[in-house]
Amino acid sequence: MWTKENIPDQTGKTIIVTGANIGLGFETALALYQAGAHVVLACRSQENATAAVAQLQAQQGTGTLETGMLDLGDLDSVKAFTNLFLQQRKQLHVLINNAGVAVPPASKTKQGYELQFGVNFLGHFALTGHLYPLLKATSGARVVTLSSMGYQRGVIDFENLRSEKDYDGMREYSQSKLADLMFAVELQRRITAAGDKVLSIAAQPGANTTALTRHMTAEDVATGIERLGGFMEPWQGALSSLYAATSPDALGGNLYQPDEDGYHGYPAHAAINENALDEMVAKKLWEFAEGVTGTHYPGR
Repeated sequence: MWTKENIPDQTGKTIIVTGANIGLGFETALALYQAGAHVVLACRSQENATAAVAQLQAQQGTGTLETGMLDLGDLDSVKAFTNLFLQQRKQLHVLINNAGVAVPPASKTKQGYELQFGVNFLGHFALTGHLYPLLKATSGARVVTLSSMGYQRGVIDFENLRSEKDYDGMREYSQSKLADLMFAVELQRRITAAGDKVLSIAAQPGANTTALTRHMTAEDVATGIERLGGFMEPWQGALSSLYAATSPDALGGNLYQPDEDGYHGYPAHAAINENALDEMVAKKLWEFAEGVTGTHYPGR
């Protein structure tokens, strides 16, 4: 059973956690801060980020904290965040692509993409791409991208990335989480082909009590709890990300998730469904995302 007590000393490491002010992101930031890391809370709201820092400092971790303003629904904001970070930092040991939105009312990003696809996938694709040269230059660097069990139902519909068709919140959520997992796997393929040393690892947290359910009805949440046999607390859901980010046993191109059924338990290696391993779709998605975001990675 792997817990945050197994996290190696993170002193001297700089780690970005997106959406670190609440839920899984907060618990991820807390564990890393307690392990000695310098944690950057990349959040959309300065007020919420500042409040989260105060809460974290009350836990008396041995690391350090800073905030950065990042709106993943606006590619201009992503670029501004990374420009500032690259000016100020010479190393980035871990990037944890944690932030996300689930089943909101039909809405779009600033650049006009369906919100879940835009925030969960495109924003993190751009963030990682802008920061990749720094990751590449940092010994032992990792990128951890969060997916969810919803990816198993996902299909990348290239004709509906701007909500051109009817809107189905859960369908679009599953598509975005499939895109996240495909991104993590394809990034590792490209890293390997380029001979780089960065690790790209996927994690999914299982079923957790977090604000991600805020757009769901109470009936939908109750149905989910009954169907899944209860929700875990965020600290436990964060363990898969923490394992991927810190364990010497975590391998690039792999997925880590709760060990019991994917929804509950402690981190373990997981088999990846075939829909996330389709290299032709992954290549098409990659080329699309590079064109939209203006970011470029190692080729293959």
